[in-house]
Amino acid sequence: MVTDADSDRAEMSYSNYEFHRVGSVAEFTDGRGRAVCIDGRVIAIFRVGERFLAIDDRCPHAGASLAAGYVHEGTVVCPRHAWRFDLETGAWADYPKLGVETYPVRVDDDQVLVGVPRDGKDAEQSAPKS
Repeated sequence: MVTDADSDRAEMSYSNYEFHRVGSVAEFTDGRGRAVCIDGRVIAIFRVGERFLAIDDRCPHAGASLAAGYVHEGTVVCPRHAWRFDLETGAWADYPKLGVETYPVRVDDDQVLVGVPRDGKDAEQSAPKS
């Protein structure tokens, strides 16, 4: 159950993000990705059931579009060389110290919104850094 205090904490943690509309819920297909460009960043957005997750679109290995990959058990598999990235954390499944950035996503009034950092700050790098 989400409480008002939980909602307040979530809003505070995303206060340094500006949210951009990327489409309606109905425009996203379950288990598929879509690449969007927001403020010069190419972001891959995935629908997994009723959840929406967003990561950098570019695979750090060979630059392939992760939005073109396929979703399998909470990961997206890069279409070029099959590197797998956790959709929640951005971590590379085979070596979690590497990964891609993640972005917050929320749904308001059937519209999907993705948050990008304000003032040119980096997005959250959820994968541990070496």
